[in-house]
Amino acid sequence: MKTTNTKKMILFLSFFIYFFSCKGQQLPLNTDLKNIPTNAYVKDLNNELTPYLGTYKAIFQGNEIILYVTKAENKLVDYGDQKFYRDALIIKYIIKNSSGTILQDTKNNTSKIELFSIGTRPYQNSIIFSYSGTNCNVGWGKVILKKLNDNQIIWEYRPNDIIIDDAKCPPGTDINIYLPETKDLIFTKQ
Repeated sequence: MKTTNTKKMILFLSFFIYFFSCKGQQLPLNTDLKNIPTNAYVKDLNNELTPYLGTYKAIFQGNEIILYVTKAENKLVDYGDQKFYRDALIIKYIIKNSSGTILQDTKNNTSKIELFSIGTRPYQNSIIFSYSGTNCNVGWGKVILKKLNDNQIIWEYRPNDIIIDDAKCPPGTDINIYLPETKDLIFTKQ
């Protein structure tokens, strides 16, 4: 009888240790990518992401851009050979032209377009985002948001180039980039 209880206890302890060791270690938000082990959790330990949360609005070249900034905890980051979890800001947006027609809406649809934070620069009071690009990944690149004050952020979008052909993107696909391709655009919290 004692042997059975001892075996159960050893089995339970082994499972307990295995479970917590597989969960991964917690690392600070600005841990260098090359220093993040598989299944680690890059956590917002100092609430660096919180000041950016909210709804922001700007007008650029006659278009109204509304950003919805939320926080996702334990977001899976999968770079193929490297997988880990991180706290991240997610930006969804709606862009309307001057007559109110919606040009692009990632807030109310299941678009594959992603815009999420990949790091912070506390010394510059800014956050860097990865942007997947619009249809066929056109315009992929990075966005940098800098906190100007409690109610305003400064936007900078740095798109990368991509070569499009019919094999990568079917004819007739909307490949317009609707995000403002500019630097120093001020968004105001709503």
